[in-house]
Amino acid sequence: MPTTTPTILDQISAEKTKVSERLARLDTDRATVATQLTDLETAERVLMRVSKTPPARRPASAAAAEAKPLTATRGRGRPPKAATRKSAGREPSAPSLGERVLALATGKTRQELYVACPNDRPNHIGIAVQRHIRAGRIQERDGKLYATSPTEQAHTAA
Repeated sequence: MPTTTPTILDQISAEKTKVSERLARLDTDRATVATQLTDLETAERVLMRVSKTPPARRPASAAAAEAKPLTATRGRGRPPKAATRKSAGREPSAPSLGERVLALATGKTRQELYVACPNDRPNHIGIAVQRHIRAGRIQERDGKLYATSPTEQAHTAA
């Protein structure tokens, strides 16, 4: 059965078309899989950040956590005050963040307070400063913070 050159050329071009269509589908699939892989890697990074707790807050062992006596549950919300632990990172005799902020308010800027308290989060320091300002224990003048004396506080309260 003799085949002519045009017939062979037609078969070759048909195969070429099939191969190029298949390559286009594979390229689209590769792009989809690459996007999904990027999304999965992002989700994995977020989960790793969220699931890791700082070493100071991690229980010593799972057995120690299970050995703790169960307290009566009150439903949702905060646990009873007796069950909450005060800042595990400091000794009971150490001054609180609010007390330290009040002691450091001697003409320093907020940025200088942040540097002076390297183990505390800047937003926590800012909250302590705002609390003292609202209570009248700290005044802000020209961008600097000054602790007010107890006599000034008595005059502002009256």
